Amino acid sequence: MPFTLDPEVGAVLGKLFENAPPQPPRGDVKTRRQNTEGFFTALGQLRPAIQGIEIQDFHAKSADGHEVLCRWFTKSGVRLSGSSAVCYAHGGGMISISIDVYAEIIKNYVVHTGVPFLVIEYRLAPEVQAPKLVEDCFAGLQLLHEKAGELGVDPKRIAVMGDSGGGALAAMLTHYVKAKGGPSICKQILVYPMLDDFSTEADPHIQPYLTWDTDANYTAWEAVLGKSKFQSKTNSPIDVPARMTVKDAEGLPPAHIDVGELDLFRDEDLAYARTLGQAGVGCEMHVYPGVPHAFEAFAPESGVGQQAFGNRFKALMSF
Repeated sequence: MPFTLDPEVGAVLGKLFENAPPQPPRGDVKTRRQNTEGFFTALGQLRPAIQGIEIQDFHAKSADGHEVLCRWFTKSGVRLSGSSAVCYAHGGGMISISIDVYAEIIKNYVVHTGVPFLVIEYRLAPEVQAPKLVEDCFAGLQLLHEKAGELGVDPKRIAVMGDSGGGALAAMLTHYVKAKGGPSICKQILVYPMLDDFSTEADPHIQPYLTWDTDANYTAWEAVLGKSKFQSKTNSPIDVPARMTVKDAEGLPPAHIDVGELDLFRDEDLAYARTLGQAGVGCEMHVYPGVPHAFEAFAPESGVGQQAFGNRFKALMSF
């Protein structure tokens, strides 16, 4: 039988995309950035602001001296001591969006789990290219370790997390840390991560349901890698996580990965989970039926959206 779209998610998507602008051609980063940032800003305004969260800004120095904004989200009135924490990279295909746009998404995780988040305002492609984006994230991770005592965090209980393009960066960061020999990461939580620059042709069975399509993926990866490295088989998993071999995977932190059945990234995420398993790395993998990329962002109150959030909350409280 052919795939079918989850009816709750489908009803919301029909309204959200009813007057959506036409998709720009491959290579047009500027228009995609404007459309994505505008769409997610409007989406966030549809829901009430989450209260009870305190925010503090820090800055970390990246490898080239760039000052990286790192925003610390904690539950109000809670004094942390020996707490777990998350170093988070936001989505947007590594070419769009900012911490400001993602604030309510992060607050939702913090308010439901009590786990504090440090969100990294990494620079976007093509203004910078690989590996500078992951170097910015590494600077944030280092800062979280350096300030662990001050912030009430146990440095042995720091995870990395990201969604979509941020999921790519979280995965890249585990490989970057392995190459550097630290600092430690206890878990990686990858939400429909964008892992493979070769995903530029879609399975025809899911083509009608794509909310992040092949042209968007082509545009984003080419921006991140540059024309000379785009779709090069010699890229390392620090630049393209899908290049990970079993040897590359050995010693990485255990993973939690989720993806929709109708997501362009489904197969690459499943392959990544399989390689982790072949290397003896634990991986909890969820494939949610009948939903596309970013399904729970579009329809958070849907049954499948609530299921996904529930599983992520459990993952966040597991370390």
